[in-house]
Amino acid sequence: AIILFKFLLDLLYLSSSPYFIAKCWFVFSENEHTALEQFEGGPCAVIAPVQAFLLKNVLFNRESSNWRQMSEEDQKAALCSTLSEILESACSSPSTGFCLVTWAKGQSPHTSTQTNTQTQSPPQTQDTPKPESTALAVEDLGFERFHSVLHKRTVMSVSDLREEVLSLYHTWRGCCGVLLFLYSVILTKGIENIKNEIQDTMEPLIDPVHGHGSQSLVNLLVTGHAVSNVWDGDRECSGMKLHGIHKQASVGFLTLMESLRYCKVGTFLKSPKFPIWILGSETHLSVFFTKEMSLVGPESPSEQARRVFQSFDPEDNGFIPESLLEDVMKALDLVSEPEYVSLVKSKLDPESLGIILLGPFLLEFFPDQDSGIPDSFPVYHYNGLKQSNHKERVEYVEGTALVLGFEDPMVRTDDTPVKRCLQTKWPYIELLWTTDRSPSLN
Repeated sequence: AIILFKFLLDLLYLSSSPYFIAKCWFVFSENEHTALEQFEGGPCAVIAPVQAFLLKNVLFNRESSNWRQMSEEDQKAALCSTLSEILESACSSPSTGFCLVTWAKGQSPHTSTQTNTQTQSPPQTQDTPKPESTALAVEDLGFERFHSVLHKRTVMSVSDLREEVLSLYHTWRGCCGVLLFLYSVILTKGIENIKNEIQDTMEPLIDPVHGHGSQSLVNLLVTGHAVSNVWDGDRECSGMKLHGIHKQASVGFLTLMESLRYCKVGTFLKSPKFPIWILGSETHLSVFFTKEMSLVGPESPSEQARRVFQSFDPEDNGFIPESLLEDVMKALDLVSEPEYVSLVKSKLDPESLGIILLGPFLLEFFPDQDSGIPDSFPVYHYNGLKQSNHKERVEYVEGTALVLGFEDPMVRTDDTPVKRCLQTKWPYIELLWTTDRSPSLN
């Protein structure tokens, strides 16, 4: 077991202090029954994806109309169902089964009574088992001793997985619960499989200095694949194959880094199956969501055309060489006879510059298409860090989104990081929040 977890540490580059990790467990906010709290910086790379999938299950798989209210039993069912779903997604092959990492019998660590505070100890509920007398104070453990008290178990079926995850509810809610779940995902995926998917095998899943999760870690939890990039499909660069996202994700991902032109998120993450998006800033992850399913309806012909065109424009220049126009038209099943392609070239490039711009291309073949998105709809923002919320109460920030056209919108709201992040998907979105201040990405 020690050797196995040493491999995990090499992959993660975790901090040498297990006491820091002891502060990371899954706990629901007292003020928002479907929201998870985060006490320290760092574990948002795990907590935010779990929150996104939890919201998906609560909003769209639960019969109750009051999605913001849940009993303790409902919280237990929702959290365990969500953790099971992420583990199922990470499993590379059913024949290898699912791995669950927990404490060896009678060896569950706990935080010492001298340092117990509200933000340093897992909440004790009526049915939470009290630490055994043989339990260890986690802040007194070295890393090797810490990992020697871990136990790995394997289950072979989805039904057994769901049953086991449910039985381990107090483990996820207790000391190091987030870390134990992360270990479970990694071992279920397979360390070698992760190394094969990461673009740079020297890149850790967790930054050794600041503790930030990498994009590979976020992608692993969101899609089941630890690829390092956020674009659609694979790309060739200087003879090297760079892996991206290969299918539509259940929940999405948008990042402030795209507004700064550091990257370009592809359609599979930008347009997920459910209207829930993890939002990335330079240092933190939060979640933006709505119940408006029309936002993630089937891809319209113009949206498909935009995606295909951009696949021939990997540097996101907004244009392609005219030599690629025929390939784009063929990919979209448009008429692509040479004579017609030449006619289109002359129309779209009247000055013979040798390039085809995206805008004129879309106007030529897909003019006046209605996206089907309503003019306005209710939206919510979640930030799990207590200190990032008003009065340090983890609650959803409510608002109204207006998705306007490019023709000089009537409403102009503040230029905030949340808005700039969302503009990478809806360029003309405006946000009207019910609070005095806009929600924080950090």
